[in-house]
Amino acid sequence: MANRTRITKAQLRKALEADYETMLDEAEQAVNDAPAGAIIRASEEPFRDALARFRRVAFQKAIQLKADAAQAAFPPSGPGGGNPSEE
Repeated sequence: MANRTRITKAQLRKALEADYETMLDEAEQAVNDAPAGAIIRASEEPFRDALARFRRVAFQKAIQLKADAAQAAFPPSGPGGGNPSEE
């Protein structure tokens, strides 16, 4: 059985908006805080770390959106919890 539950780009964009802004702030700070003459050496690792955090959070939130969408696709069970032996 194919999994037909899908998330949308709009859902993902909304879920990641604050995280994206945080990543941009961290990346900007990494570059701006680097001393002259050592911009690449001083900013590369903090910049990469900011992107790595965003990548991890983005993937986690995408998976959670997918799981939530799949769960919402199933109707809630009835009063007996959906188990006919309990009725």
